[in-house]
Amino acid sequence: MSWIAVTPFAVWAAVRLSGFEPDWPWVPVVAFTPHAAVGAALGLALAGLLRRWAAGMVALVTVLALGVAVLPRALPDALPDAAPAAHGAALRVLAANLLLGTADAAGLTAQVRSLRPDVLTLQEFTPLAERRLAAAGLRELLPYAVTWPAPGAGGSAVYARHPLTAGELIEAGGFGQATAVLRHPGGARVEIVSVHPCAPKRTGRRPCWLAGLQRLPRGDGRLRVLAGDFNATLDHLPLRELLAAGYRDAADAMGRGLSATWGGWGPLPGVTIDHVLAGERMAVRDFRVLAPVGSDHRPVYAELLLP
Repeated sequence: MSWIAVTPFAVWAAVRLSGFEPDWPWVPVVAFTPHAAVGAALGLALAGLLRRWAAGMVALVTVLALGVAVLPRALPDALPDAAPAAHGAALRVLAANLLLGTADAAGLTAQVRSLRPDVLTLQEFTPLAERRLAAAGLRELLPYAVTWPAPGAGGSAVYARHPLTAGELIEAGGFGQATAVLRHPGGARVEIVSVHPCAPKRTGRRPCWLAGLQRLPRGDGRLRVLAGDFNATLDHLPLRELLAAGYRDAADAMGRGLSATWGGWGPLPGVTIDHVLAGERMAVRDFRVLAPVGSDHRPVYAELLLP
């Protein structure tokens, strides 16, 4: 009984820390690593109660390994407000997945009115959603926009309070990730990407998911924000590689990296797949997961500081 409880989580930890990411079904399963850490701790407790010391030692190593991967997300950075020279103007970013364009346009517009973001990135942005958001008054609050509406889940958009210049569309598998350059009143130019690779629902879709993440621009020291539905958690190798290339995850920096943004209904536990990534020259001052507005995703909000 103790080995049955311990072995699956030991294998999980070994694969998660190996630097190798298998294909289906590992890609969707690894998103639940924080929950696996809890399961590993329960396995350790069971082995201790049954006095199975060999299984208990394996369970202890497993708990420590998964804890190293997961616990830092619940701990704020030592100086969350500080980054080299990042003491300039604030940049407020809101990101929301619109659930095939069916989300509550009035509810989302009310969040924009309350939070007053400088930038709003939207995913699953359809032509109907664009019209409904306009009718709800979004363009009065955020008058500048770069939009790529599409039927289904592949469309995206960037809305802003300040002037935008359209950038190159990042496209993979019919999913378009809109990009724009924001001209901030303080003089900075910040590139914004509305992130949404396709979901890794089955083996054939994984190349589309992987390409959508790999085509995102690396940090390279530029002022850039990637915000949206990454369909990936910090346990996915492509996202960890993206962070290592010059970004900070706003939720992780504020110690809120375990706040679920999708799921959590029925028997399915929630996972954190919506993110705001800030270039390493920027500081993170706030991060929140907001109440859903008629979507299966919860919007995420971050306040950043520019150099």
